[in-house]
Amino acid sequence: MIAVMDVAITPAEMADLHEVLRDHSRYWGERDLKSLHLSCLVQEFGSTCLVARAADGVRGYVIGFVTPTGTGYVHLIATRDDARGIGLGRRLYAAFAQAARGHGAERLKAITSVGNAGSIAFHRGLGFDARTVEDYNGPGRPMVVFERPLPSTDAAW
Repeated sequence: MIAVMDVAITPAEMADLHEVLRDHSRYWGERDLKSLHLSCLVQEFGSTCLVARAADGVRGYVIGFVTPTGTGYVHLIATRDDARGIGLGRRLYAAFAQAARGHGAERLKAITSVGNAGSIAFHRGLGFDARTVEDYNGPGRPMVVFERPLPSTDAAW
């Protein structure tokens, strides 16, 4: 296992997105979330789409953007199966928060499915408030919505 310090976090490029999609199951297991990996987000919001790269490739990534109302929205965040439990997800969130702050964000937001206990625990551990919003993804499709103020410094992570 590689230490979190041996990973460089940099803006994502299209080649990184292709690598992630090629190794999709290493990040998401059996869940097929390929359709959520939108090229336009990397193309248009590259400074807030980040990858954690080690010598052997992308260990984790976050795809996000800042809304016109000042919300840093995390669309996807994942770590590769061999990079879990070392704080990489927390480090990616801190890097995203810093990038989002640079684009005027004042708060952070993310969503997950109601049954995704791992994501819910992870986000709560980062200080997010979590609430279930009925019909968030359409009729009968509730989602858990995470929100928190953007920390004023990276030390808050």
